[in-house]
Amino acid sequence: MTIKQVRDTQAPFDLTERPQPALDSLTDHPLIVADDNLEFMQRFPDGHFKLIVTSPPYNIGKSYESKKSLAEYVSMQEKVIDEAVRLLDENGSLCWQVGNFVDNGEIIPLDLVLYPVFAKHNLKLRNRIAWHFGHGLHSTKRLSGRYEVILWFTKSDDYTFNLDPIRVPSKYPGKKHFKGPNKGKLSGNPLGKNPSDVWEIPNVKSNHVEKTDHPCQFPVELIERLVLSLTEEGDRVFDPYLGVGSTVLAAELHGRHGFGCDIDPHYIQQA
Repeated sequence: MTIKQVRDTQAPFDLTERPQPALDSLTDHPLIVADDNLEFMQRFPDGHFKLIVTSPPYNIGKSYESKKSLAEYVSMQEKVIDEAVRLLDENGSLCWQVGNFVDNGEIIPLDLVLYPVFAKHNLKLRNRIAWHFGHGLHSTKRLSGRYEVILWFTKSDDYTFNLDPIRVPSKYPGKKHFKGPNKGKLSGNPLGKNPSDVWEIPNVKSNHVEKTDHPCQFPVELIERLVLSLTEEGDRVFDPYLGVGSTVLAAELHGRHGFGCDIDPHYIQQA
């Protein structure tokens, strides 16, 4: 199912004007817009989204961005992060997926550079998730990069976290206790094990079934894991750098309400 197919099942709506605070009747529909993210975000009231998840540009000169100094890049990210924190529900989660900024062959981990921006809002870092993938560019002057990072923050200690929907198969699923009061019983959870903070999920390459012409496409499976664990059915999920819509699709597939914007109308049209 594509976002267009999901969207076509919904009643038409219009958010071209700044909404009033009572938005529930209008905004519990999938909404994707070609718009500046700050302008789009300013249309919504405080605490409107249960999960905000995105993968912003890495400032490495891709076709959809113009490379800036690292200081300029951080300043731009800070404005979006500030607004994202305002929009985040008190029991919600903020997930920022980034890689490395590369400057004359030197790599600078963007999660480390951006951490102070999140910390100034007193957000709590719950996990620094390593997303490991098997394919990518082959480096000749350093080891080839095969992972990126998802910073998972919450606003408070009272946050949604559902482990069971994202459990993965146990290494020894039939293993049992061999002594003690539980002798003969399964020693692990029958639903599987905690997926840990290292996620092995393929990235979207040229022959992948999800592939569009976006050069850095988010795999839907990655977002699904965040949606299922950090929200409940009916919650709102938002992506301020939507690209071709992986976040909204993952949200809608699991009974959540997906929202997103991207500055490039070509990618929105594909979504």
